[in-house]
Amino acid sequence: MTEQTMSFFEQLREFVRRNANWFLAAALAVLLLQDVFGTHGVLAMRRAQKEAATVKKEIDLINEENRQLQDRVKALKTDPQAIERIAREEMGLARPGEYIFKTAPKPADASTPPPQPPANP
Repeated sequence: MTEQTMSFFEQLREFVRRNANWFLAAALAVLLLQDVFGTHGVLAMRRAQKEAATVKKEIDLINEENRQLQDRVKALKTDPQAIERIAREEMGLARPGEYIFKTAPKPADASTPPPQPPANP
């Protein structure tokens, strides 16, 4: 049978049969590239896992902070010493008969001269 007498479909079938291995190799290469670099591929999965680990760490930190705040709220509701400490330290309150003496904090840098009072004319 010559090429002129073969129909188009017979020629196509013969072409595919001769090059089937190349077609399979190309398809396998495309699938492999898709599995590695695709939207849901290995690289995207690793990136998502790193993001998930980062978010989990943030959640753990926030949960710990939340637990500490809940403990502080509980102490403020039930512990009179905690309430007294906050009243003394943050609000500057004292018990009757007590005196509070406030001192200036230490200067941060000894080489910096203290501020001079304004001169009176």
